[in-house]
Amino acid sequence: MRIDYAESRQSTLGVEWEIALVDRESGDLRSVAQEILDGVHANHGNLGPDDEHPHVKQELLLNTVEIVTGVCDTVAQAKKELHDNMQAVREIADPMGVELFSAGSHPIAQPSTQPVTDKDRYGKLIDRTQWWGRQMVIYGVHVHVGVDHKSKVLPIVDGLINFQPHLQALSASSPYWGGEDTGYASQRALMFQQLPTAGLPYHFSQWSEYESYVADMLHTGVIDDISEIRWDVRPVPRFGTVEMRIADGLSSLKDVGAMAALTQCLVQSMSDRLDAGERIPVMPPWYRVENKWRAARYGLDAIIILDKAGNEMLVTDHLTEVLNELEPIAKRLDCENELRDVERIMRGGAGYQWQRKIAAENDGDLRALVRDNTARMRLT
Repeated sequence: MRIDYAESRQSTLGVEWEIALVDRESGDLRSVAQEILDGVHANHGNLGPDDEHPHVKQELLLNTVEIVTGVCDTVAQAKKELHDNMQAVREIADPMGVELFSAGSHPIAQPSTQPVTDKDRYGKLIDRTQWWGRQMVIYGVHVHVGVDHKSKVLPIVDGLINFQPHLQALSASSPYWGGEDTGYASQRALMFQQLPTAGLPYHFSQWSEYESYVADMLHTGVIDDISEIRWDVRPVPRFGTVEMRIADGLSSLKDVGAMAALTQCLVQSMSDRLDAGERIPVMPPWYRVENKWRAARYGLDAIIILDKAGNEMLVTDHLTEVLNELEPIAKRLDCENELRDVERIMRGGAGYQWQRKIAAENDGDLRALVRDNTARMRLT
């Protein structure tokens, strides 16, 4: 099976931000995505009745919309597009008494009661995955980065997985599930990997191996389309990108920008190394699995495995080193300010830390977390 790769300009980017819809008074999830999508569609004068809005999309659950950018040259441009798209959603949501919420999970929602969007592909997913599929009340941020040649794609996928714990720890914002503290920084990370073809990607040494894998999945009915491969980092051949899907939902545009900048700089750094004839190290799969678990469990307090030799370091200490190394690249990509926001997250705390702090200050009232989150989203 041949999979064509649409080569794109190196380090262009696109961002996808999954947003939950919650009731302004109660903080409960509201399954009104279709009404909001219809309203946004009606306000977009260039769309016909059957056209999909280019920047506000459906998702698996009716309590969710996804806002997406076009192809952007800078993180600042992506942030501007996300802001404008969010305002388009608010124009419809505000009169309905609906607030916008973004974290890896909703702290009090009961997953199995959430209605699913009426689309064939979502119905097939739930029919196949049953209980696990009905648990997917989770929200994330995905970052696409353009890669200018197919030969670089799989090494960069491997390289980004080396930074899975860093990206996971910074974005972790799903400590609560169904009203209980799970003890994890990111419940979403471990929940999402229960779906077939989700979780950590396999290592492929060449593009033909990846093509064979996709062919096998199609032949055996595991997937109907290549987009159903839902790895934490994956190639997206039709866009000419590598997509980072590790991050939990984030409650501010600044935090989204920080994750986008870190991802963009890492990809550019790896592209430069490959152009110089270097190889990107591949971590043993058992270390990949362990690093993901440690970051999901401990967040910014995780001690992570750095290399094949099993050397370890506190994730924030290693991030500090990485950020220093990426400074010249951030300057080239015009995302210095956004990359500095990674340090702000490390200093001020990730989402899971804020949520536990607010819960403690409100005698364990988890609805206070929703109010805080929607207020932060208002500042975006």
